[in-house]
Formats: sequence, structure tokens, C-alpha cells
Amino acid sequence: MGKERLIAFTDAVLAIIMTILVLELETPKDTSFFAIWELREKYFAYALSFFWLGTMWVNLHNEWHDIDFISKSVVWWSVILLFFSSLIPYAIRFVNVDYNSSVTQCFYGIIVFLVTLSNVALSHSLEKANHSEQVVKEKLSANRKRLYIDIALKGIGMIICLTIYPPAMMISVLFTMFLMMIPARRTEQ
Repeated sequence: MGKERLIAFTDAVLAIIMTILVLELETPKDTSFFAIWELREKYFAYALSFFWLGTMWVNLHNEWHDIDFISKSVVWWSVILLFFSSLIPYAIRFVNVDYNSSVTQCFYGIIVFLVTLSNVALSHSLEKANHSEQVVKEKLSANRKRLYIDIALKGIGMIICLTIYPPAMMISVLFTMFLMMIPARRTEQ
């Protein structure tokens, strides 16, 4: 399988996942601003997940730009990454049952952790497949360092979620999303 085909598959699956997210939004009970305001946590969960997945997609494209070779391991880690990503709409539906529940927020956090860990494993397999490309290795290594910080921040969010303030999990995902936007902006410049 060629790199372009795997990228096209990843793009298609992520686009479908991001589209499904909007289906999890409920319609306001009536046509008032108050009814819209009552759904603010659901809108936040949707927007956060959409832009978090979008940021991951942008970073995957930046990461794959200089990649020449893929292996079976790269393909399978991509599939695993997409599998866990496909659970995000389900996790959002669960969070929307009770936004302030540590159980729903923790479940969302576990799914997000699994996506991030899959991303780390994908990065390692890309590096192995392109072991002779120094620029690629440096780029992947720098991205993994950000992913390790990402995991640490989400871990802190999970601890706070389970002990003090359940929405801390989604807030930590918000912070990590901005952390992951940094490499996308650097590549753009």
C-alpha cells in the first residue's frame, strides 16, 4: 500500500468521524436563547472534540509530509488510531448524559488517552520505517516530545476529574489541543 492511499483513507475516516460528532448535538427544546444556553456544555463537548480531531489531522499531515516509506506496522497503527478516534462520538454522547459526572468525563478521557497513545505508537513505527531519513527522525522525535507533554497534561486532568472537578478532563484536552496547534503554526510559517 502506498503512502497516499493510507493518507486518503485516514482523511476519509476522520472526516466521517468529525461529521458524526454533530449528530450527537440535541436540538434546543424551544426557540429561545435560554434553551440554546442550556445546551452550552453539549456545544462545548462537540466543539472541543471537533477541533481536537482537526488539530490531530493537521499534525498528522505535517508529520507525514516528509515521509517516504510506510510499513505494515504504520498501516496497523493508523487503523488503531482511527478505531479509537471513531469512539469519540460515542464518548461525547455519554458525556452529554451528565457533563458533570466523573464517570462520563473519565470515559471520554480514556478514549482520548487511547487516541494519543496510538498516535505515539504510529510515530514510532513511522520512524522505524524511515530510519535512514534524519530530518524525518528529528521531526517525529520532536512531535513525540509534545505528545508526552500532552499525555502528562491529560493525566493531570484525569486525576483532577476523578478527585475534585469532573470537567477538568475536557479542560485538559482543551489545553493539549492548543499545545498541539503550536507545531502546525510553525510548519505553516
